[in-house]
Amino acid sequence: MNLPHCQPLAVAQLKPDRRGHPRYTVQVQIEVHPDGSEVPIRMETTDLSRGGCYIQLPIPLSVGIRVRGTFWLDDSAVGFRGLIVTRHPEYGNGIMFLEFEGQGEQLLQRYLAFITT
Repeated sequence: MNLPHCQPLAVAQLKPDRRGHPRYTVQVQIEVHPDGSEVPIRMETTDLSRGGCYIQLPIPLSVGIRVRGTFWLDDSAVGFRGLIVTRHPEYGNGIMFLEFEGQGEQLLQRYLAFITT
C-alpha cells in the first residue's frame, strides 16, 4: 500500500469527544453525491476513521443530508452511504459512514491498521 502522510489528529479537547473511532490525518480521493443529485462532488478527505471522514468544501452541505459516495484506498474503490453530521461555513463537512458496499468496511479497517503500524 502507498503510505500517505498520516498521523493521529491533534484536537483541543474542549468537550468530550463523541467519536467511537480514532481518526487520522490522511488525504484520500473521495466522490460524494448528495441524495437526489447525480452531480458528483470530488475532493480529498482531510481526515479519515472507521466511523467517517471530513471533507473541505467552500460551500458545505447542510447537516442531515444523506449522501452516497466512493473513496479510493490505493487501487480499491470503497462505496458507502453516509450522513452529513457537521457543517463549518466556508470550510467543510463531517460525514458519518452509515453502511459500506461489499467488502468496503474490511478494506477500510485493513487500510487504517496498515497506516498506523
